[in-house]
Amino acid sequence: MDSDTIDEITARLSNYDVSSGFLVATLDNGQIWEQAEYSYTYSYAFRPEVTIFPTAAGCKMKVEDEDEMVLVRRIK
Repeated sequence: MDSDTIDEITARLSNYDVSSGFLVATLDNGQIWEQAEYSYTYSYAFRPEVTIFPTAAGCKMKVEDEDEMVLVRRIK
């Protein structure tokens, strides 16, 4: 998915997996996004709201109550 095809997506994180070494986030709208850079840490004890938006570098995901954002790519 090209970053210039979306304005912004806001959804709730319904599940996530880190077994591959990358965060794979499943949203409650059915979309699946994968971490596209190594420099991100993750630990979610609840189902936070996430916002995904385009930047010049690609799509970024901002997780509710987290300061850090992560570069992501849509895989579904």
